[in-house]
Amino acid sequence: MKGGVEHLQRIPFNPCMYDSSRGVTGSMSYQEYGIGATAVGVRGKEFVVLAAEKRVSYGGFVVSRSGKKVYKITDYLGLALAGLFADMQAISKILRAEMEYHSIMTGRRMSVRAAARLLASILYANKYFPLLSETLIGGIEPDGTARLYVMDPLGSLIEDDFAAIGSGAPIAIGILENGYKKDIDVEAAKKLVVTAVKAAIERDAISGDGIDLLVIRKVDDKVVAEEESIRV
Repeated sequence: MKGGVEHLQRIPFNPCMYDSSRGVTGSMSYQEYGIGATAVGVRGKEFVVLAAEKRVSYGGFVVSRSGKKVYKITDYLGLALAGLFADMQAISKILRAEMEYHSIMTGRRMSVRAAARLLASILYANKYFPLLSETLIGGIEPDGTARLYVMDPLGSLIEDDFAAIGSGAPIAIGILENGYKKDIDVEAAKKLVVTAVKAAIERDAISGDGIDLLVIRKVDDKVVAEEESIRV
């Protein structure tokens, strides 16, 4: 299969660079197909805040105004995603199943770091036929350490204090960078991510129709996850 080897090239980093008629070497852009989103994340001392807008669109057509792009996987870990809607759903289901399986087989919870590395490995294993979504994974470790990771569709993994992904990321990241402080508290972090997503909604036609929030934090000696929806 000489031609097949040449055909299976590593695609450039773009969460929506796939054309089913031509395989992984085809091209696909947010602008051409309107597939995207805006999702952001911020971590502080013993908490993580994830947020994403709710519009689902293909091309110039708005399919839904209530799409779910923020997922509570466990009480201590969540995802925020941007990309193809079906692939976002698939990623959340895969990670949830893997974490439940680990818990059943070992009797222990999987750490946030281990979950992020596992998901990165799964995405990399599918690099020739990738799940077309950028992913934020955030959560709280047993010792209270907050973790936030960002990964591309091929599984590259970066830990950071704040991050933005999707078609609205170039707008949102500036808001996060300007407003983030190392000692930020949870309420300030919630306001910051909402401001960042709202700014992206104003300028990115693919983003809009409300914001979903997931706040994961340590309260006393336990970790709680709180979900919230905001109209814009």
